[in-house]
Amino acid sequence: MPRPYQPSLLRLLHGATALLVPLAWITGLFVYSAHDGRSGRLPFTLGGEWIDIHGTVGVLLWPVALLFGLYALTAGRARLRQPGNVIALLALGLAIGSGKLMDEDWLRDGQFDHLVYGVHLLAWLLIALAIAMHVSSVLRRGGLPLAGSMASLQLRSGDLPGNWFDQIRRSLKVGR
Repeated sequence: MPRPYQPSLLRLLHGATALLVPLAWITGLFVYSAHDGRSGRLPFTLGGEWIDIHGTVGVLLWPVALLFGLYALTAGRARLRQPGNVIALLALGLAIGSGKLMDEDWLRDGQFDHLVYGVHLLAWLLIALAIAMHVSSVLRRGGLPLAGSMASLQLRSGDLPGNWFDQIRRSLKVGR
């Protein structure tokens, strides 16, 4: 059986997202624990301005997620047949969108009743569930070889960075 191969642009965007999303999730946990904590707090406190750190991670994640979403809707649209992929992308979009609508001073001022903040907390939970569902789906479909193919550094001819634009252009013409 041939080893699974994932396009290099998918691996790059997926890898950047896979690094930033857990970082956003963890910094969000620190923000929640330090400022809100209605459902519990961490048993330890960490110094620092976690709201600013969380916001910075969100600013870095926004363009990566946008490019990843555009890739998913073009060259990666066949992968959207997998519910785990769609749910993960939608949860990511909800988290970023609601985060962009928030005012960081709300939490510093103890204002936890804003609808957008509630949506952001919901997105935070959905991200965790979506990632679990996504990883489970990948392991169920292809096991460790499929999961490992996302971390591979192997490049095939026609899959170099210089070919990415043509790959996307070709994928847009297929459906027409």
